Amino acid sequence: MSLSSALSIAQSALLATSKQTSVVSRNVADASNPDYTRRIAVVTSTAPGARAVEIQRTANDLLFRQNLSALSAWSGQSALYDGMDQLDLSVNGVDNASSPSTAIANLQKALQLYATTPSNQNLGTTVVDAAKQVVNSLNSGTQAIQDFRTQADSQIATAVNDLNSLLSQFQDANKAVISGTRSGTDVSDALDQRDALLKKISEYVPISTFTRGDNDMVITTGDGTTLFETVPRSVTFTPSSGYSAGTPGNTVYIDNVPVSAGTGDNTTADGKLAGLLKLRDGVASTMQSQLDEIARGLITAFAETAPSQPDATGLFTWSGAQAIPAAGTLVDGLAGSISINAAFDPSAGGNPALLRDGGANGAAYVVNTGGASYADLLISYGNKLDQPMAFDTSTGITVSSGVSDYAANAIGWFEGVRQQASTNADSKQALAARTAEALSNDTGVNVDQEMSLLLDLEHTYQASAHMMKTVGDMLDSLLAAVG
Repeated sequence: MSLSSALSIAQSALLATSKQTSVVSRNVADASNPDYTRRIAVVTSTAPGARAVEIQRTANDLLFRQNLSALSAWSGQSALYDGMDQLDLSVNGVDNASSPSTAIANLQKALQLYATTPSNQNLGTTVVDAAKQVVNSLNSGTQAIQDFRTQADSQIATAVNDLNSLLSQFQDANKAVISGTRSGTDVSDALDQRDALLKKISEYVPISTFTRGDNDMVITTGDGTTLFETVPRSVTFTPSSGYSAGTPGNTVYIDNVPVSAGTGDNTTADGKLAGLLKLRDGVASTMQSQLDEIARGLITAFAETAPSQPDATGLFTWSGAQAIPAAGTLVDGLAGSISINAAFDPSAGGNPALLRDGGANGAAYVVNTGGASYADLLISYGNKLDQPMAFDTSTGITVSSGVSDYAANAIGWFEGVRQQASTNADSKQALAARTAEALSNDTGVNVDQEMSLLLDLEHTYQASAHMMKTVGDMLDSLLAAVG
């Protein structure tokens, strides 16, 4: 081997080692970056000893896809569960203190106490005050639910804007990958950026991807709708300024295809958008329907009855008074409009003794035949709160019960749904963490491994440098001999 060939080999070895060292140093510097994929400097040799370095990413498409799916499921479930916590507190209060169930229980106690001493009109006033608390619970619960739906609507609009922004950023990253691939330059950084954006996009909607020529990527949603192909597809949504009971929410569209909140019960959702849609149009709407049925049950239970006369509103009234709402039929917004009948309310000039005697709707409805000690009507009101009545089955509660038990079942329904959502959130969070850990273990940076490799490269560099020094000394000797 000639001295010039030996010098060339030593120089190419030094250059290759320098590039390898640079790659390892970059790996160590980005070891804590969760969106960084480890690089490997692959060295190839060609005659007469020249070396070339190709940089490769240790990507794992299968683990990455699993991580995207897990992130989407966790994001949707987290949004759903967090929203339920907020909804429960705003409607039912701490430990259900402001729930209709608690207020109705207090009303029953007041009725029982009044029935023991029906001549004491102060106790009658206490019953009316307890009834006002029931009405306040239903009115404020309705307002809280509709405010929550408006807030969720605003969050959906923000999420849509964020998703459109991410898709725009993805377009720039995808262009960089395509351009670099075509020119043959290293596109590792652009690929890392693109993968990081995919993780963020998957938090909003479940996605699937496939790669075409020149590393060009196409994104579709879980149901097959194209989200990105060369350019982003539009994600559109028209927010509402406010909600009332029974008002449906507007739909989110991806490329003019409506986004589904998912299938199944109210405890599962994939992607933040699906979670928010389920909260707004599923959980919150169902809770509102249950409040409306509780209101209808109260109006029915306290209705005044008389022979040959239609049932008429009693202690609780509504916009359709004196008529009673139809049995077993949901009246949207009834919980927000239910009120105390002024005929019973002493603060409005009414007489609470009508609870004992009847007659708020005229003489035909008077039932008291025992004077001041008459308690049958008061007892019957208390009993009617526990007597089974027909409720609309679309509210998610199908068990036959009285209005008191129905109110308690509404809390049970919500707590059951919330518990399932919590369990699903925990399991999906664990899955997201496990897939992220597996992906990191397979494609991330192990600092100890990199430092060991750096030590080997140092030895290689020293050997190449020693070889160059030896060749240099030989050349110096040769030149001296020639001279």
